[in-house]
Parts: sequence; structure tokens; C-alpha cells
Amino acid sequence: MRGLAEFIMRGRWQALAVAVVGAGSLLFGWLSAAAIALVTLRKGIIDGSWLVLWALLPALLAAWMSGDIGSIVLLAGTFVLAVILRTTVSLALAILASAALGILGGAGLLLISGEFLDQLVVVFAELIGDLEANMKASGETITLPRPTPGQVAGILAAGNAVTAVLSLLLARYWQALLYNPGGFRVEFHRLRLPVGATLILGGLAIFLWLQASWISGWAMVWAVPLMFAGFALVHAWVAFTRRGNGSLVAFYAMWLFLDPVKGLLLGLVMADALLDFRRRWSSASTDGEA
Repeated sequence: MRGLAEFIMRGRWQALAVAVVGAGSLLFGWLSAAAIALVTLRKGIIDGSWLVLWALLPALLAAWMSGDIGSIVLLAGTFVLAVILRTTVSLALAILASAALGILGGAGLLLISGEFLDQLVVVFAELIGDLEANMKASGETITLPRPTPGQVAGILAAGNAVTAVLSLLLARYWQALLYNPGGFRVEFHRLRLPVGATLILGGLAIFLWLQASWISGWAMVWAVPLMFAGFALVHAWVAFTRRGNGSLVAFYAMWLFLDPVKGLLLGLVMADALLDFRRRWSSASTDGEA
């Protein structure tokens, strides 16, 4: 990864090559977005604008061919997040903006990519039908709900927001790796969202999750900033307690497969907004040393 970051920062044309090659790809769009964010963070908004405009060309072509505007949302959204981070020097504000990015991206899907969403609904319905048939063959009869275009749009919107934040974090990591070794770790461990924003986002996520299925999928969009704040809190706790990377691997495995862990993490983030656990850990450590 360091070699790739060095290649991107070697010059304008090297950065353009990385940004354009992966721009229209579902597999490597995140890499193009990270390259754009790195150039924006390090060299400025003008250089980043030049890069994203060229990278949007293959993304627009891919969107025209498939009907999916996800690559456009990812590239433009990550660039906007990088501009916010460069301007405010606040990782928290940049990650908060990912919720707005997700909402706008989801709205764009509903307005522009209706046919693409309908195709995905058909695919999901067929997969669910096959699953029901397999369960019926084994003696279980169950009817599973089919997703709606609105639900699928909400899921894709959350996915785009998550990928944009991951691309931004990768760019920030690259920047620290090249110019400020160790700086990203400190910045990420300190990540904590404003109290008001945390409570509002948490309340919206919980409220939408409890609503009808056609809108519950949008709860994930509002929860994206909270999810990354939770990850930062866990990383900070592991570093404070010196538990090692094995604890992080176990946490992410549980978070990925166990829904209660996701809910617990959301609750911890909201509690941290009020109690500031890291400050308490620091105070307890200082008192212990005294």
C-alpha cells in the first residue's frame, strides 16, 4: 500500500492513471476514490477537482451502460468528504457528512436508476424463492419478505456511504504513512462525534428501524457515522488496555455476524457522546499512576 501511495503522489499523471483505471469498476472504485482523496488532502482542492472530473468520465460511462450511479456517488462523495476534512481538519465532521452523502445518493438512485433497482429486486426475489424452496424440501415451510425498490435503494445508499468513508480513511492513512507516521492512529483513536449529532443520528436510526419494512432499510444510512465512531472507540479501548490485534479481529467477526453486537455498539457510541469514555480512561490512568 505504501508503494501505491508513493506512486500516486509522484505526479499528476500517475495519480490520474490510478483514479481513472478503477473509476468505472465495481471492484476498484474505492481505490480510485482513495487516490482522489489523497491528492485532495495533500495537494489541495484544485488538484483534487481536476482528478475527480477526469475520473468521473469512465464512471458516467459505466452508469449509462448499467443504470447504476454508485460509482459516480462514490467518487464525487469521497472527494466532498476529503474537501471537508482538508478545510475543517476535523475527521468527525467529514464522517458526519457521509450520512448526507448516503441520503443524496439513495435519492439519486430512486430518481435516476429505477430500472436498475427493479432488476435488483427481481434478483433478490429469485434468491429468496430458492431459499424458501430449499427450506421446504427440508421440511420447513416459511415465507420470507421480498425487498422493495425503496429498501434496496436504502441498502445501496448505506453501502456507498460506508465505502466513501473507508476510501477517505485509506487516503488519510496513506497521507500519514508518507508524511506523518503514526498520525492516523492517534487521529482515529480520538474520533468522537458531537453530542447533539450523535443523539439525533441515533434517534433517527432507531426510529426508522422500527418502521415499516419499506423505510427501515434507510436506518442504516443514518447509522453510518455512528458505526465508524464505534469502531474508533473500540480501537481506542484496545490500545488503552493493550489487548492486541486479536481482540480487534474477534470484535469485527462478532460485529459482522451478530446483530446484537451492532445494537450494542450503537448504544455505546451514544453513551460515549454523553460520558466521554476516553477522557475517563485517561483520568483513571493518571490517578492510578499517582
